[in-house]
Amino acid sequence: MHGKGKRYTEDQMLAVLEEIDSGASIASVARAYGIVGQTINRWREKYASMSGSELAELPALQLENQRLKRIVARQALEIGMPTRKWRRKMVSPVARRT
Repeated sequence: MHGKGKRYTEDQMLAVLEEIDSGASIASVARAYGIVGQTINRWREKYASMSGSELAELPALQLENQRLKRIVARQALEIGMPTRKWRRKMVSPVARRT
């Protein structure tokens, strides 16, 4: 249940974070950009160590990760489900002799 989606681009997020890193207070930057301080803190936790190119690659990497997880889950289901040819009726040796 996502709301409106992304309101700010990666470049804008980096600009906000760089402004704070240069010494501006979170409150003043938040007012200037019309952002809540909590949003800036969330951006800092998530994007602080990333460069611009890494931040641009992030959505593509997330999609690739989802695709690979689906493949692994599908294979795990196929391995876990015995097929009809593998299932045999178990008969004890005594029952086999009779």
